[in-house]
Amino acid sequence: MGAIIRLINIPAVLITVLLIGGLSYSKKIDWLQKSLQSLFKIKSENKLIDLSLITKKEAANKSLKSIDQLLKLINDKVKAKALKDEKDRVSLELDRGDIVLVVFGIGSSGKTSLIRALLKRIVGKVSSEMGSTREKETFRMKLKGLTRGIRIIDTPGILEAGKGGREREKDALIEARKADLMLVVIEGDLRSEETRTIKSLSKSGKRLLLVLNKIDLRGENEEKRLIEILNSRCSDFIEPKDIICTSASPQSIPIPGQKPYQPSPEINSLIRRLANILHEEGEELIADNILLQCSNLGKEGKKLLAKQRSQSAKRCVDKYGWLSSGALILTPLPVIDMIAAAAVNAQMVIEIAKIYGVEITKERAKNLAISVGKTLATMGLVQGGVSLISSTLSLSLPTLVVSKVIQGVSVSWLTRIAGASFITYFQQNQNWGDGGIQEVVEYHYNLNKRDEYFKSFIRRAYERVIDPLVEKKFKKLPPRSRPQRVEGSSDL
Repeated sequence: MGAIIRLINIPAVLITVLLIGGLSYSKKIDWLQKSLQSLFKIKSENKLIDLSLITKKEAANKSLKSIDQLLKLINDKVKAKALKDEKDRVSLELDRGDIVLVVFGIGSSGKTSLIRALLKRIVGKVSSEMGSTREKETFRMKLKGLTRGIRIIDTPGILEAGKGGREREKDALIEARKADLMLVVIEGDLRSEETRTIKSLSKSGKRLLLVLNKIDLRGENEEKRLIEILNSRCSDFIEPKDIICTSASPQSIPIPGQKPYQPSPEINSLIRRLANILHEEGEELIADNILLQCSNLGKEGKKLLAKQRSQSAKRCVDKYGWLSSGALILTPLPVIDMIAAAAVNAQMVIEIAKIYGVEITKERAKNLAISVGKTLATMGLVQGGVSLISSTLSLSLPTLVVSKVIQGVSVSWLTRIAGASFITYFQQNQNWGDGGIQEVVEYHYNLNKRDEYFKSFIRRAYERVIDPLVEKKFKKLPPRSRPQRVEGSSDL
């Protein structure tokens, strides 16, 4: 060994290495460089994915915390509990182990047969008739090389007739929206309703594969033709490689004098595509799905709160409308002061602001009210409102109370228009919108002039203002016509 070591000429070795290195560079032999670049790129991509997952989980946690804040503001205990239960379920999803794979599609397309083929065992119920799967069923499987398990959910068929069919479709859509990945199973060309449903799910953020099942029932040319049609229909939301042909339960082939031959399911292309997607995108799919569910929960919570606030604000406006009406009947005012009584009610503005979680000063509330009052006046809406009320009530009231009643009811109606305008202002985060205050006020004026709204208001005016006043003044009155009740009308 010593002799061998002594034979090694260190300078010669160094020179040789340098020459080989230079030659490699000059000949553009860059396999080593590419290997190193590839290695660093993989590490960089993995780091980016890890950061992306962390960011999405943080965003999901933040979204869930914001839902906790919404829950404190929702008064409807039943709806608040339902939202909290769903929020708790999604919270658990953050740490779950399995990937959720939902099998979705019309009845009799072969969803359950496909699951049987994937699991290699008999599960569920299959039938040539639609609707054999009445409720969701859950199964579990493992794919080689995938650390997470796969939870497979078999859903009822969509687009089935009758009330029961619609209820089952609703359940299937609920499960689809919780999926990390969807297998949409079809047996031929897509119907227009199928396309709309699938496209809607895809646009909402769902990752899906379109599985053309029962290919053993058609020839090669027919299969190619169908693939071309499906690619054309789904090009804007499904990639061609995500349209996969299968035969989950091939028809048996009769053999004279022997038992029929039962071919094996043809699902290898589906398994390969599933494995590829779940290896490359599995963690991202889970993170995206949880974030999407959190976002949807947040929207639902905000929707509940917005409805609650709107109802409370309308009750507030209704209260001030009749209060201003009563006050004006007791103390009749000139037209100018009537405008002020109708619109300049700072306390109403303060209460509406509080409902929407906004604290404003009395001065600010007064300025807002004056702005709406001026708008009503300058646009001629006050005179228009008084004329409308007058023409409706004059012929059916005793002369002695006409003036008082018309003023009182007109003030109540104008207060409602002003109040509805304030509600819009606070709903839009204290913004009148692109059209400004004039557009908002005019919109609510025209809305309250509509026949169904106006008749509903006049009917309530009789109950709240006119009848009590007239009965106090006169013991006996001739019968008079009153607006008929309008079903489904709104007060604001």
